Amino acid sequence: MRIVIAGGTGFLGRALTDVLGRDRHDLTILTRHAAPAADAPAMPGVRTMAWSPDGSVGLWASALDGADAVINLAGESIGEGRWSGARKAAILDSRVRATRSLVSAITRASSPPRTLLSASAVGYYGSRGDDVLTEAASAGADFLAGVCVQWEEEARRAKSPRTRVIAVRTGLVLDRRGGALPRMLTPFRLGAGGRLGSGRQYWPWIHRQDWVALVRFLLLNQSAAGPVNASAPLPVTNAEFTAALGRAMRRPALMPAPGFMLRIVLGEMADALLLSSQRVVPTKAQELGFTFTYPRLDQALENILR
Repeated sequence: MRIVIAGGTGFLGRALTDVLGRDRHDLTILTRHAAPAADAPAMPGVRTMAWSPDGSVGLWASALDGADAVINLAGESIGEGRWSGARKAAILDSRVRATRSLVSAITRASSPPRTLLSASAVGYYGSRGDDVLTEAASAGADFLAGVCVQWEEEARRAKSPRTRVIAVRTGLVLDRRGGALPRMLTPFRLGAGGRLGSGRQYWPWIHRQDWVALVRFLLLNQSAAGPVNASAPLPVTNAEFTAALGRAMRRPALMPAPGFMLRIVLGEMADALLLSSQRVVPTKAQELGFTFTYPRLDQALENILR
């Protein structure tokens, strides 16, 4: 297939590009840098094209005309720095405007892509305690939920008889080479790891290998459409997560971090990323026939850390 990837040099984009490249697909990566250098995947069949993900359409739009699929992973990191007003605006705008640019190019194309697969997040649901959250669950009311709602609404504008739209609501992606997990390892190495807050909040997680496999599966499965939860089928609480991480590292997990201390250090971001509870299950992926290689957290952590 001819596939265009926006955000193809990030933590998830690199892994996905590597797999799709080995599948012999023809890939174009949209990058904000005109001269793709060290961060551009170096493999046959992969090219880069400069773009401005600001809501406008430029010369790069020609790559989408006639493509089979567009994958949208563009957006500022939500875990870098405290959430000032300016930072929150950048988190929202980087997602909505990049998606608007892609959707505008798709709707103007004489031969639009058959698939737009756009990133979203389990933050869509807000903090819901012990409620089991399938793709049919309603949206939350906090900042991240609002970001995800606007993000998905922008992507849905591309939906037409010729283009299906998939919103991949991703949980905590686990891998040793990036994402949140490397930051968690240091306190455990020092013997200072433990639950965050009460530890009763659910953390939806997924092995990066399963995330890549799920995206690949959705691209090839023409019946997939709408929101899809990208999280393992056995969600765990934070207390269970930190205990499993301690076991995998052969380290204790006995030093809890009180919620009020996390709020002092991280502000609003603590509640949104660490203390909120989302008991997400991948109902649609499983109904479509996707099989997780790492459905259990202990199994995933052993693979990653050993």
